[in-house]
Amino acid sequence: MDIATVIGLALGLALMLLGVVSGGLSLTDLIDIPSVMITFGGAAAGTIISFPWTSTTGVGAVTKKAFQTPTFDLPNLITTLVSFSEKARREGLLALEDDINELPEEFLKKGIQLVVDGTDPELVRNIMETEISNTAQRHAYGRAWWDAYAGFAPGFGMLGTLVGLVGMLKNLGGGDASAIGQGMATALITTLYGSLAQNLFAAPIVRKLTRRSEDELVIKQVMVEGTLSIQSGDNPRIVKEKLASFLTPSERAALKDDGD
Repeated sequence: MDIATVIGLALGLALMLLGVVSGGLSLTDLIDIPSVMITFGGAAAGTIISFPWTSTTGVGAVTKKAFQTPTFDLPNLITTLVSFSEKARREGLLALEDDINELPEEFLKKGIQLVVDGTDPELVRNIMETEISNTAQRHAYGRAWWDAYAGFAPGFGMLGTLVGLVGMLKNLGGGDASAIGQGMATALITTLYGSLAQNLFAAPIVRKLTRRSEDELVIKQVMVEGTLSIQSGDNPRIVKEKLASFLTPSERAALKDDGD
């Protein structure tokens, strides 16, 4: 579980509720079923129209990634690639064939298998980078659902407000000032819902999924560079220094300590 996502959502809701209570309102003052249907339902409907049905049915699996903690260990990956480099220089590239099935990442398996099979280095790079490009496109397409929802939510919130104002103005001739105030408050709730849906959930989810994608693509790029370095027979120390450039300074220091 990604604690940052959970804490962010919980903190945002808690602070908002605290602000409501501190302002002298009750939670029931902000609950309006028609407004919920217009804002959240309308934004969902607009998003569903914008994409194939498979995108909507798969949005749950995509959203779940924003709440999961990535398990891939980049320093450990670099250590593995350096060890492969050492083995390849010592015993030859064919010696890596026995280790391929033990790799947890299919992308790296494919790269090492291409190297073992004697594929031209330029072709290896093209194949692996093409897969990286396709992965980036799939990720962008997956998070586009929530990106569209974030764009629709404020608009449907404003639409709900306009509907509420029409109803308020329709009853304006009654002369009841309290009814007018109540109608105005109800009308503005949909604008609140639209802003909340966009800024506390949909837009942050898009940004978290974007970060997840960037991290995964970096890992795959490390695999590409490591695989090609192994194929070219680079010195393991050079391989380690090259791949360590993808790490943060603290991670590089830890990697250096482990190597020493």
